[in-house]
Amino acid sequence: MLRRAADHDAVWLGAAAVLGACGGRSARRAALRGIGSVALVVAINHALAKPAARSSRPLLDALPGVFPRPSTSSLPSSAMASAAAFASGVVLESPRYGMAALPFAAGLAYVRAQGGLDHRRRAAAGALVGMGAALLTCRWWPVKPEAAAAAAPPRKPAPALKQGKGLQLIVNPSSGVAWSKDTTETLRALLPEAAITLFEPGDDLLALLDQAAVRAVAEGGALGVCGGDGTVNAGSATAARHQVPLAVFPGGTFNHFAVDLGNQTMDDVARAIQAGDAVTADVGRASSAGDDEHQLFLNTFSIGVYSELVHARERLEKRIGKWPALVVGLAKVLATGSPLSVVVNGRARRLWLLFAGNGIYHPAGFAPTYRTQLDDGLLDVRAVEAGTPLARTRLLLAVLTGTLHSSRVLTTAQVRRLELEVLEGEPHLAYDGEVTDATYRHLVLDKIPQAVTLYRPADQDQWLR
Repeated sequence: MLRRAADHDAVWLGAAAVLGACGGRSARRAALRGIGSVALVVAINHALAKPAARSSRPLLDALPGVFPRPSTSSLPSSAMASAAAFASGVVLESPRYGMAALPFAAGLAYVRAQGGLDHRRRAAAGALVGMGAALLTCRWWPVKPEAAAAAAPPRKPAPALKQGKGLQLIVNPSSGVAWSKDTTETLRALLPEAAITLFEPGDDLLALLDQAAVRAVAEGGALGVCGGDGTVNAGSATAARHQVPLAVFPGGTFNHFAVDLGNQTMDDVARAIQAGDAVTADVGRASSAGDDEHQLFLNTFSIGVYSELVHARERLEKRIGKWPALVVGLAKVLATGSPLSVVVNGRARRLWLLFAGNGIYHPAGFAPTYRTQLDDGLLDVRAVEAGTPLARTRLLLAVLTGTLHSSRVLTTAQVRRLELEVLEGEPHLAYDGEVTDATYRHLVLDKIPQAVTLYRPADQDQWLR
Protein backbone atom coordinates (compact mmCIF):
# COMPACT_ATOMS: atom_id res chain seq x y z
CA MET A 1 0.00 0.00 0.00
CA LEU A 2 2.82 2.40 0.90
CA ARG A 3 4.55 1.64 -2.40
CA ARG A 4 1.37 2.13 -4.45
CA ALA A 5 0.59 5.46 -2.76
CA ALA A 6 4.09 6.82 -3.33
CA ASP A 7 4.06 5.80 -7.01
CA HIS A 8 1.54 8.59 -7.65
CA ASP A 9 2.86 12.15 -7.31
CA ALA A 10 -0.72 13.31 -6.73
CA VAL A 11 -0.40 11.97 -3.18
CA TRP A 12 1.99 14.85 -2.44
CA LEU A 13 -0.55 17.37 -3.69
CA GLY A 14 -2.99 15.90 -1.20
CA ALA A 15 -0.41 15.93 1.58
CA ALA A 16 0.43 19.57 0.83
CA ALA A 17 -3.28 20.49 0.83
CA VAL A 18 -3.83 18.83 4.21
CA LEU A 19 -0.71 20.43 5.69
CA GLY A 20 -1.65 23.88 4.42
CA ALA A 21 -5.23 23.60 5.66
CA CYS A 22 -4.38 22.29 9.12
CA GLY A 23 -1.54 24.63 10.05
CA GLY A 24 -0.70 28.31 10.04
CA ARG A 25 1.59 30.33 7.81
CA SER A 26 4.64 28.17 8.54
CA ALA A 27 2.65 25.07 7.56
CA ARG A 28 1.54 26.70 4.31
CA ARG A 29 5.12 27.69 3.51
CA ALA A 30 6.27 24.15 4.28
CA ALA A 31 3.55 22.71 2.03
CA LEU A 32 4.52 25.05 -0.82
CA ARG A 33 8.21 24.22 -0.53
CA GLY A 34 7.40 20.51 -0.34
CA ILE A 35 5.23 20.47 -3.46
CA GLY A 36 7.65 22.81 -5.26
CA SER A 37 10.44 20.34 -4.51
CA VAL A 38 8.34 17.50 -5.93
CA ALA A 39 7.66 19.51 -9.10
CA LEU A 40 11.38 20.12 -9.50
CA VAL A 41 12.31 16.49 -8.90
CA VAL A 42 9.75 15.30 -11.46
CA ALA A 43 11.38 17.55 -14.05
CA ILE A 44 14.87 16.39 -13.09
CA ASN A 45 13.95 12.71 -12.93
CA HIS A 46 12.08 12.51 -16.21
CA ALA A 47 14.00 15.05 -18.28
CA LEU A 48 17.55 14.36 -17.14
CA ALA A 49 18.22 11.44 -14.82
CA LYS A 50 16.22 8.66 -16.42
CA PRO A 51 17.26 9.28 -20.04
CA ALA A 52 20.89 9.57 -18.92
CA ALA A 53 20.83 6.37 -16.87
CA ARG A 54 19.10 4.21 -19.52
CA SER A 55 19.07 1.31 -17.10
CA SER A 56 16.56 -1.51 -17.27
CA ARG A 57 14.25 -2.19 -14.38
CA PRO A 58 14.96 -5.21 -12.15
CA LEU A 59 13.12 -8.40 -12.95
CA LEU A 60 9.50 -8.04 -12.01
CA ASP A 61 9.41 -11.56 -10.54
CA ALA A 62 10.24 -10.00 -7.20
CA LEU A 63 7.30 -7.60 -7.54
CA PRO A 64 4.21 -9.78 -7.96
CA GLY A 65 1.04 -8.09 -9.07
CA VAL A 66 2.69 -5.15 -10.86
CA PHE A 67 1.01 -4.85 -14.25
CA PRO A 68 1.40 -3.59 -16.85
CA ARG A 69 5.18 -3.70 -17.09
CA PRO A 70 6.63 -0.15 -16.82
CA SER A 71 8.46 1.04 -19.92
CA THR A 72 10.60 3.76 -18.36
CA SER A 73 14.07 3.51 -16.91
CA SER A 74 14.27 3.16 -13.15
CA LEU A 75 17.45 4.83 -11.91
CA PRO A 76 16.79 6.69 -9.70
CA SER A 77 13.50 5.56 -8.14
CA SER A 78 11.02 8.30 -9.03
CA ALA A 79 8.74 7.40 -6.12
CA MET A 80 11.62 7.60 -3.65
CA ALA A 81 12.81 10.87 -5.20
CA SER A 82 9.38 12.47 -4.83
CA ALA A 83 9.00 11.23 -1.25
CA ALA A 84 12.46 12.52 -0.28
CA ALA A 85 11.84 15.84 -2.06
CA PHE A 86 8.54 16.48 -0.26
CA ALA A 87 9.85 15.45 3.16
CA SER A 88 13.09 17.44 2.75
CA GLY A 89 11.23 20.52 1.52
CA VAL A 90 8.92 20.45 4.52
CA VAL A 91 11.84 19.92 6.94
CA LEU A 92 13.74 22.87 5.45
CA GLU A 93 10.82 25.21 6.02
CA SER A 94 9.49 23.77 9.28
CA PRO A 95 11.30 20.96 11.12
CA ARG A 96 8.26 20.52 13.36
CA TYR A 97 5.96 19.65 10.45
CA GLY A 98 8.79 17.79 8.76
CA MET A 99 8.70 15.22 11.54
CA ALA A 100 5.29 14.14 10.21
CA ALA A 101 6.55 13.71 6.63
CA LEU A 102 9.84 11.97 7.38
CA PRO A 103 8.36 8.66 8.62
CA PHE A 104 6.55 8.17 5.31
CA ALA A 105 9.73 8.77 3.31
CA ALA A 106 11.71 6.52 5.65
CA GLY A 107 9.07 3.79 5.36
CA LEU A 108 9.18 3.95 1.59
CA ALA A 109 12.98 3.73 1.66
CA TYR A 110 12.71 0.61 3.82
CA VAL A 111 10.16 -1.01 1.52
CA ARG A 112 12.23 -0.19 -1.57
CA ALA A 113 15.37 -1.63 0.02
CA GLN A 114 13.75 -5.05 0.47
CA GLY A 115 13.97 -5.95 -3.23
CA GLY A 116 17.70 -6.57 -3.43
CA LEU A 117 20.77 -4.61 -4.45
CA ASP A 118 19.20 -3.04 -7.56
CA HIS A 119 16.31 -1.70 -5.53
CA ARG A 120 18.59 -0.37 -2.79
CA ARG A 121 20.69 1.46 -5.39
CA ARG A 122 17.63 2.97 -6.99
CA ALA A 123 16.13 3.98 -3.64
CA ALA A 124 19.41 5.61 -2.57
CA ALA A 125 19.74 7.47 -5.87
CA GLY A 126 16.13 8.63 -5.62
CA ALA A 127 16.64 9.88 -2.06
CA LEU A 128 19.72 11.87 -3.15
CA VAL A 129 17.88 13.41 -6.10
CA GLY A 130 14.93 14.33 -3.89
CA MET A 131 17.03 15.94 -1.15
CA GLY A 132 19.10 17.76 -3.78
CA ALA A 133 15.95 19.15 -5.41
CA ALA A 134 14.65 20.42 -2.06
CA LEU A 135 17.98 22.15 -1.38
CA LEU A 136 17.95 23.60 -4.90
CA THR A 137 14.67 25.41 -4.21
CA CYS A 138 16.57 27.57 -1.71
CA ARG A 139 18.42 29.18 -4.63
CA TRP A 140 15.19 30.82 -5.78
CA TRP A 141 13.24 30.87 -2.53
CA PRO A 142 15.47 31.08 0.57
CA VAL A 143 14.17 29.75 3.86
CA LYS A 144 12.85 32.53 6.06
CA PRO A 145 14.49 32.76 9.50
CA GLU A 146 12.27 31.97 12.47
CA ALA A 147 13.30 35.18 14.25
CA ALA A 148 11.13 38.27 13.97
CA ALA A 149 12.57 41.46 12.49
CA ALA A 150 14.51 43.68 14.88
CA ALA A 151 12.84 46.91 16.05
CA ALA A 152 13.35 49.52 18.77
CA PRO A 153 11.06 49.92 21.80
CA PRO A 154 8.64 52.88 21.71
CA ARG A 155 9.58 56.21 23.30
CA LYS A 156 6.29 56.15 25.20
CA PRO A 157 5.30 52.76 26.67
CA ALA A 158 2.24 51.15 25.09
CA PRO A 159 -0.67 50.69 27.51
CA ALA A 160 -1.19 47.23 29.00
CA LEU A 161 -4.85 46.47 28.23
CA LYS A 162 -6.00 43.74 30.61
CA GLN A 163 -8.60 41.49 29.00
CA GLY A 164 -8.39 43.88 26.02
CA LYS A 165 -10.14 46.76 27.80
CA GLY A 166 -9.57 49.91 25.71
CA LEU A 167 -8.79 48.03 22.50
CA GLN A 168 -10.87 49.12 19.51
CA LEU A 169 -10.57 46.20 17.07
CA ILE A 170 -11.73 46.22 13.45
CA VAL A 171 -12.09 42.75 11.90
CA ASN A 172 -12.18 42.41 8.10
CA PRO A 173 -13.55 38.94 7.20
CA SER A 174 -12.99 39.46 3.47
CA SER A 175 -9.20 39.60 3.80
CA GLY A 176 -8.39 35.97 3.05
CA VAL A 177 -8.50 32.29 3.89
CA ALA A 178 -7.14 32.78 7.40
CA TRP A 179 -10.49 34.22 8.53
CA SER A 180 -13.37 31.95 9.43
CA LYS A 181 -16.65 32.25 11.33
CA ASP A 182 -14.78 31.23 14.47
CA THR A 183 -12.21 34.03 14.21
CA THR A 184 -14.34 36.66 15.92
CA GLU A 185 -15.28 34.23 18.70
CA THR A 186 -11.61 33.38 19.18
CA LEU A 187 -10.78 37.06 19.53
CA ARG A 188 -13.62 37.57 22.02
CA ALA A 189 -12.35 34.64 24.09
CA LEU A 190 -8.79 35.97 24.11
CA LEU A 191 -9.78 39.61 24.81
CA PRO A 192 -13.29 39.59 26.31
CA GLU A 193 -13.38 43.34 27.08
CA ALA A 194 -12.19 44.55 23.67
CA ALA A 195 -14.65 46.46 21.49
CA ILE A 196 -14.84 44.41 18.30
CA THR A 197 -16.37 45.80 15.10
CA LEU A 198 -16.96 43.53 12.12
CA PHE A 199 -16.41 45.17 8.73
CA GLU A 200 -19.48 44.46 6.59
CA PRO A 201 -19.92 44.76 2.80
CA GLY A 202 -20.80 48.35 2.02
CA ASP A 203 -19.01 49.77 5.07
CA ASP A 204 -16.33 52.42 4.72
CA LEU A 205 -13.21 50.80 6.20
CA LEU A 206 -11.30 54.07 6.52
CA ALA A 207 -14.22 55.70 8.35
CA LEU A 208 -14.53 52.73 10.73
CA LEU A 209 -10.82 52.87 11.49
CA ASP A 210 -10.89 56.62 12.07
CA GLN A 211 -13.84 56.36 14.47
CA ALA A 212 -12.19 53.48 16.32
CA ALA A 213 -8.93 55.43 16.66
CA VAL A 214 -10.77 58.45 18.12
CA ARG A 215 -12.41 56.20 20.73
CA ALA A 216 -9.05 54.55 21.50
CA VAL A 217 -7.40 57.94 22.11
CA ALA A 218 -10.26 59.01 24.40
CA GLU A 219 -9.98 55.79 26.44
CA GLY A 220 -6.17 55.72 26.55
CA GLY A 221 -6.29 52.44 24.66
CA ALA A 222 -5.20 51.17 21.26
CA LEU A 223 -6.41 50.46 17.75
CA GLY A 224 -6.48 46.89 16.48
CA VAL A 225 -6.89 45.38 13.01
CA CYS A 226 -7.48 41.79 11.99
CA GLY A 227 -7.15 41.24 8.26
CA GLY A 228 -4.74 41.10 5.37
CA ASP A 229 -1.95 43.47 4.44
CA GLY A 230 -4.33 45.95 2.80
CA THR A 231 -6.33 46.22 6.03
CA VAL A 232 -3.12 46.51 8.06
CA ASN A 233 -1.91 49.26 5.72
CA ALA A 234 -5.08 51.30 6.34
CA GLY A 235 -4.83 50.64 10.07
CA SER A 236 -1.21 51.77 10.26
CA ALA A 237 -1.96 55.03 8.45
CA THR A 238 -4.82 55.70 10.88
CA ALA A 239 -2.71 54.80 13.93
CA ALA A 240 0.15 57.03 12.78
CA ARG A 241 -2.24 59.93 12.16
CA HIS A 242 -3.86 59.67 15.61
CA GLN A 243 -0.63 58.69 17.41
CA VAL A 244 -2.25 55.60 18.93
CA PRO A 245 -0.65 52.12 19.33
CA LEU A 246 -1.66 49.48 16.81
CA ALA A 247 -2.32 45.76 17.36
CA VAL A 248 -1.92 43.71 14.16
CA PHE A 249 -3.70 40.33 14.18
CA PRO A 250 -2.81 37.84 11.40
CA GLY A 251 -6.20 37.52 9.70
CA GLY A 252 -5.29 37.57 6.01
CA THR A 253 -4.04 35.06 3.47
CA PHE A 254 -0.32 35.83 3.65
CA ASN A 255 0.09 38.24 6.63
CA HIS A 256 3.47 39.48 5.41
CA PHE A 257 3.77 42.33 7.90
CA ALA A 258 2.38 40.42 10.88
CA VAL A 259 4.93 37.64 10.31
CA ASP A 260 7.87 40.06 9.96
CA LEU A 261 6.66 41.72 13.15
CA GLY A 262 6.61 38.38 14.97
CA ASN A 263 2.85 38.05 15.44
CA GLN A 264 2.41 34.51 14.17
CA THR A 265 -0.86 33.75 16.00
CA MET A 266 -3.84 35.53 17.53
CA ASP A 267 -2.60 34.43 20.96
CA ASP A 268 0.77 36.13 20.36
CA VAL A 269 -0.93 39.49 19.83
CA ALA A 270 -3.31 39.05 22.76
CA ARG A 271 -0.39 38.33 25.12
CA ALA A 272 1.45 41.44 23.93
CA ILE A 273 -1.64 43.66 24.35
CA GLN A 274 -2.27 42.53 27.91
CA ALA A 275 1.39 42.89 28.88
CA GLY A 276 1.93 46.22 27.08
CA ASP A 277 4.82 44.80 25.02
CA ALA A 278 5.48 46.87 21.89
CA VAL A 279 8.06 48.11 19.39
CA THR A 280 8.20 50.87 16.80
CA ALA A 281 8.53 50.59 13.02
CA ASP A 282 9.27 52.90 10.12
CA VAL A 283 6.56 53.61 7.57
CA GLY A 284 7.19 54.21 3.88
CA ARG A 285 5.57 57.23 2.25
CA ALA A 286 4.76 58.03 -1.38
CA SER A 287 3.93 61.72 -1.85
CA SER A 288 2.49 63.33 -4.94
CA ALA A 289 4.91 66.07 -5.96
CA GLY A 290 3.37 69.53 -5.82
CA ASP A 291 0.57 68.80 -3.31
CA ASP A 292 -0.01 67.37 0.15
CA GLU A 293 -1.45 64.01 -0.92
CA HIS A 294 0.44 60.94 0.17
CA GLN A 295 0.03 57.20 0.70
CA LEU A 296 1.77 55.18 3.40
CA PHE A 297 3.04 51.62 3.04
CA LEU A 298 4.27 49.15 5.64
CA ASN A 299 5.66 46.55 3.23
CA THR A 300 6.18 47.60 -0.37
CA PHE A 301 5.49 50.15 -3.06
CA SER A 302 5.62 49.13 -6.71
CA ILE A 303 4.95 50.56 -10.13
CA GLY A 304 4.78 48.77 -13.46
CA VAL A 305 3.99 45.08 -13.93
CA TYR A 306 5.03 44.00 -10.41
CA SER A 307 1.47 44.02 -9.02
CA GLU A 308 0.27 41.95 -11.99
CA LEU A 309 3.13 39.51 -11.40
CA VAL A 310 2.26 39.15 -7.70
CA HIS A 311 -1.38 38.42 -8.49
CA ALA A 312 -0.44 35.87 -11.17
CA ARG A 313 2.02 34.16 -8.80
CA GLU A 314 -0.44 34.01 -5.90
CA ARG A 315 -3.10 32.42 -8.12
CA LEU A 316 -0.72 29.64 -9.14
CA GLU A 317 1.55 29.02 -6.15
CA LYS A 318 -0.97 26.94 -4.18
CA ARG A 319 -0.98 24.42 -7.03
CA ILE A 320 2.59 24.39 -8.31
CA GLY A 321 4.72 26.07 -5.65
CA LYS A 322 6.06 29.60 -5.27
CA TRP A 323 9.06 29.47 -7.61
CA PRO A 324 7.34 27.71 -10.55
CA ALA A 325 4.40 30.11 -10.13
CA LEU A 326 6.81 33.06 -10.22
CA VAL A 327 8.36 31.85 -13.49
CA VAL A 328 5.00 31.15 -15.17
CA GLY A 329 3.56 34.45 -13.94
CA LEU A 330 6.61 36.39 -15.10
CA ALA A 331 6.47 34.89 -18.60
CA LYS A 332 2.78 35.75 -18.88
CA VAL A 333 3.20 39.31 -17.60
CA LEU A 334 6.18 40.05 -19.84
CA ALA A 335 4.29 38.73 -22.86
CA THR A 336 1.28 41.00 -22.28
CA GLY A 337 2.69 44.00 -20.40
CA SER A 338 4.46 47.15 -21.53
CA PRO A 339 7.47 48.91 -19.99
CA LEU A 340 7.37 52.43 -18.57
CA SER A 341 9.48 55.43 -19.59
CA VAL A 342 10.44 57.09 -16.31
CA VAL A 343 12.89 59.48 -14.71
CA VAL A 344 14.41 58.15 -11.47
CA ASN A 345 16.35 60.72 -9.44
CA GLY A 346 16.92 62.76 -12.60
CA ARG A 347 17.97 59.84 -14.83
CA ALA A 348 15.81 58.65 -17.75
CA ARG A 349 15.09 54.90 -17.72
CA ARG A 350 12.85 52.34 -19.37
CA LEU A 351 11.60 49.89 -16.75
CA TRP A 352 9.36 46.86 -16.55
CA LEU A 353 8.87 47.55 -12.88
CA LEU A 354 10.20 49.38 -9.87
CA PHE A 355 9.89 47.97 -6.36
CA ALA A 356 10.59 49.88 -3.13
CA GLY A 357 10.55 48.02 0.18
CA ASN A 358 9.98 49.65 3.55
CA GLY A 359 13.33 48.46 4.90
CA ILE A 360 15.90 46.12 3.37
CA TYR A 361 14.38 42.89 2.12
CA HIS A 362 15.95 39.48 1.68
CA PRO A 363 16.98 37.71 -0.47
CA ALA A 364 18.74 39.93 -2.98
CA GLY A 365 17.22 39.61 -6.41
CA PHE A 366 13.75 39.48 -7.83
CA ALA A 367 11.59 37.80 -5.18
CA PRO A 368 12.00 39.68 -1.86
CA THR A 369 10.53 37.65 1.00
CA TYR A 370 11.33 39.00 4.46
CA ARG A 371 13.04 41.74 6.49
CA THR A 372 15.40 41.49 9.43
CA GLN A 373 14.83 45.05 10.69
CA LEU A 374 11.75 47.28 10.80
CA ASP A 375 13.44 50.60 11.61
CA ASP A 376 16.56 50.87 9.43
CA GLY A 377 15.45 54.16 7.81
CA LEU A 378 16.07 52.84 4.27
CA LEU A 379 14.09 52.10 1.13
CA ASP A 380 15.11 48.91 -0.69
CA VAL A 381 14.78 49.83 -4.38
CA ARG A 382 14.89 47.21 -7.16
CA ALA A 383 14.22 47.99 -10.81
CA VAL A 384 14.03 45.67 -13.82
CA GLU A 385 15.42 47.38 -16.89
CA ALA A 386 13.65 47.21 -20.27
CA GLY A 387 16.21 49.20 -22.25
CA THR A 388 18.93 46.53 -22.47
CA PRO A 389 19.11 44.19 -25.51
CA LEU A 390 16.92 41.08 -25.21
CA ALA A 391 15.75 42.30 -21.82
CA ARG A 392 12.78 39.89 -21.56
CA THR A 393 14.80 36.83 -22.48
CA ARG A 394 17.68 37.77 -20.19
CA LEU A 395 15.26 38.41 -17.33
CA LEU A 396 13.59 35.01 -17.68
CA LEU A 397 16.93 33.19 -17.96
CA ALA A 398 18.29 35.00 -14.91
CA VAL A 399 15.22 34.07 -12.86
CA LEU A 400 15.37 30.44 -14.02
CA THR A 401 19.04 30.13 -13.10
CA GLY A 402 18.78 32.07 -9.84
CA THR A 403 21.33 34.64 -11.00
CA LEU A 404 19.12 37.73 -11.25
CA HIS A 405 20.83 39.40 -8.27
CA SER A 406 24.02 39.65 -10.40
CA SER A 407 22.33 40.35 -13.75
CA ARG A 408 22.57 43.70 -15.53
CA VAL A 409 18.80 43.54 -16.08
CA LEU A 410 18.24 44.21 -12.36
CA THR A 411 19.49 47.34 -10.62
CA THR A 412 19.29 47.78 -6.85
CA ALA A 413 19.93 50.53 -4.31
CA GLN A 414 19.26 51.31 -0.66
CA VAL A 415 18.27 54.95 -0.31
CA ARG A 416 16.45 57.29 2.06
CA ARG A 417 14.62 59.20 -0.66
CA LEU A 418 13.72 58.58 -4.29
CA GLU A 419 12.07 60.86 -6.84
CA LEU A 420 10.10 59.19 -9.62
CA GLU A 421 8.40 60.70 -12.69
CA VAL A 422 6.49 58.64 -15.26
CA LEU A 423 6.90 60.04 -18.79
CA GLU A 424 5.17 57.32 -20.82
CA GLY A 425 3.06 54.30 -19.95
CA GLU A 426 0.24 53.53 -17.52
CA PRO A 427 1.52 54.01 -13.94
CA HIS A 428 -0.18 51.20 -12.00
CA LEU A 429 0.67 51.99 -8.37
CA ALA A 430 0.50 49.31 -5.69
CA TYR A 431 0.90 49.78 -1.95
CA ASP A 432 1.34 46.64 0.16
CA GLY A 433 0.05 44.59 -2.76
CA GLU A 434 -3.12 46.67 -3.26
CA VAL A 435 -3.40 48.40 -6.65
CA THR A 436 -4.83 51.92 -6.39
CA ASP A 437 -6.84 53.97 -8.86
CA ALA A 438 -4.44 56.87 -8.48
CA THR A 439 -2.37 57.67 -11.56
CA TYR A 440 0.17 60.11 -10.14
CA ARG A 441 3.03 60.64 -12.56
CA HIS A 442 5.40 62.45 -10.22
CA LEU A 443 6.08 60.88 -6.82
CA VAL A 444 8.59 61.25 -4.01
CA LEU A 445 9.28 58.16 -1.91
CA ASP A 446 10.76 58.47 1.57
CA LYS A 447 10.42 57.14 5.13
CA ILE A 448 8.77 58.32 8.35
CA PRO A 449 11.12 56.92 11.03
CA GLN A 450 9.49 55.01 13.92
CA ALA A 451 6.09 56.29 12.84
CA VAL A 452 3.92 53.61 14.40
CA THR A 453 3.93 51.74 17.72
CA LEU A 454 3.06 48.07 17.36
CA TYR A 455 2.24 45.39 19.91
CA ARG A 456 4.34 42.24 19.76
CA PRO A 457 5.34 39.65 22.40
CA ALA A 458 8.40 40.49 24.49
CA ASP A 459 9.82 36.99 23.96
CA GLN A 460 10.46 37.91 20.30
CA ASP A 461 12.81 40.68 21.48
CA GLN A 462 14.47 38.39 24.02
CA TRP A 463 15.07 35.83 21.22
CA LEU A 464 16.78 38.52 19.13
CA ARG A 465 19.04 39.52 22.04
